[in-house]
Amino acid sequence: MSDFSSLRGHFLLAMPHMQDPFFAQSLSYICEHDDEGAMGVIINQPLDFDLPALFRHLDIEATDPTQGAVYGGGPVARERGFILHRHQDDEHWASTVSIGPGIDLTSSMDILDAMANGEGPAHVVVALGYAGWGAGQLDAEILRNDWLSCPADLDILFATPAEHRLKAAAASLGIDLSLLTAHSGTA
Repeated sequence: MSDFSSLRGHFLLAMPHMQDPFFAQSLSYICEHDDEGAMGVIINQPLDFDLPALFRHLDIEATDPTQGAVYGGGPVARERGFILHRHQDDEHWASTVSIGPGIDLTSSMDILDAMANGEGPAHVVVALGYAGWGAGQLDAEILRNDWLSCPADLDILFATPAEHRLKAAAASLGIDLSLLTAHSGTA
């Protein structure tokens, strides 16, 4: 019997000593985590363009575009879009997976078309790329003290400004990241 515990539906907080340029100061939402690996989306690192610019780049005609940032979701498949959004029973997109209570992940163009015309989900995080870990890799990084995790809070995900999400997730654990050292170790 395995001791495996999935972090699906959790936040992954980079520890202060994380130096990787994609993950330093990052907060990720973990979409999948099993014994074969993990997949998440970084939700606090906006890129230098917004949704209307993305619609123009994709030649999507926007009549009433959803406003908002586009995030660097991670180093894998950076040319692909991933939209985290609250689940609604009346919305059906071509490529949607339910990834947790009340949250879906969609990667099809139809949701972007709807968003460009003011008909998409009200609460979204749009990211290009994702973070991926092979079998056992994320677990080893957590044991190495590279990451903290906590259950995801949808208010932090959708209602908290990006620059405050990491701090808010840490506060949900009772932690002030500014008080942690940038050096890790084990006892």
